[in-house]
Amino acid sequence: MPNSTRPMRLGLLFHAILLTGITANVEANTPPVMLTSPKDFIYPDVDLGLSESLYPNEATTAKEIANIIEMTIRKQYATDIALRDAHPKAHGCVRAEFKINETLPQNMAYGVFIPGKTYQAWIRFSNGSSNAKQADIKKDARGMAIKLLAVPEKNLLDEPAATQDFIMINHPVFFANDPARYLSFMQDINSDRFLKKLHVPFALGAKGTWIALNTRNKISNPLQTRYWSMVPYQLGVGTHRQAVKYSARACSSVVSPIPATPQKDFLRAALRTTLQDRDACMEFLVQPRTSSSMSVEDSMTEWKEDQAPFYKVATIRIPQQVFDTTEQNKFCENLSFTPWHALAEHKPLGAINRMRKVIYDQISRVRHEMNSAKQTNSNNVEDQ
Repeated sequence: MPNSTRPMRLGLLFHAILLTGITANVEANTPPVMLTSPKDFIYPDVDLGLSESLYPNEATTAKEIANIIEMTIRKQYATDIALRDAHPKAHGCVRAEFKINETLPQNMAYGVFIPGKTYQAWIRFSNGSSNAKQADIKKDARGMAIKLLAVPEKNLLDEPAATQDFIMINHPVFFANDPARYLSFMQDINSDRFLKKLHVPFALGAKGTWIALNTRNKISNPLQTRYWSMVPYQLGVGTHRQAVKYSARACSSVVSPIPATPQKDFLRAALRTTLQDRDACMEFLVQPRTSSSMSVEDSMTEWKEDQAPFYKVATIRIPQQVFDTTEQNKFCENLSFTPWHALAEHKPLGAINRMRKVIYDQISRVRHEMNSAKQTNSNNVEDQ
């Protein structure tokens, strides 16, 4: 890649990672309708007991970032159907069963982790690039978003159809911590001035740039890839609550080779071929924090597994199925994921997650307005 284009490509990648799971409802791009004013928005509070702490002007900064992204979306899709701003290219949405282990340690049996319980679920696999036409062989971040259905309690967004979402990509850490630094980065990549785009690596710093570069990779099959939450979440409530991170990996260590001459959408083809032949199996893991040095605000530093082991809490069975249909692909585009589709026992932690709540809310409303689409959290393809 020529050096002159790398800052712009990096910018699109960084942007995509933050916005993993953004709501998308794609309908005919008829003239926009006026949305009703959202209810008063309350910025997430911090949990001092789990060592959360607000950055200076954090809520205002999150709003500024959301405004920048909104302007970018309105400009990019002014005369077209508005796709997802990040992770627009899905390899497919598949039906799954999320079965909790029959026995769990007492410190993990909270929220949806009810021993022996099985949830029906949707899983969306995707590429991170904001370019929905990019070939799968290009290095990129890869996403896995899980939605558990019929969760018996209302989530933190107090929605009538309660779901629990787990949002992950195939890299264990995030490229930024400081909201002000991220705002500077967003201003750089969205500037019309090329010299501002060249400033992107300086906005993120050496460590952030290194992380973002290493988030880009090639995979052969979405079902054979390991994914991480990158950022922490609460597990439990009250005096027993703790900070954890999530991960998902294949039950088998077998990894298929990348095709010698891969087609543009070979990851969708790999997913389709696998599920035509057999069921797929993945494990869902929880990593409890074992030391206060593992900061919930520092999403750029990995919690090393030799110091904080992951524990399997559930098995994900993706049954043999045909998912690549017109109806199910449309449903996949309409399906909404956010870290804040979460029970109180799984509250998102840290600045990145707090900012996500602001950004996801605003961009979701903007996209629905642009596509004249009604917001929905339906569970069934037939309801679309």
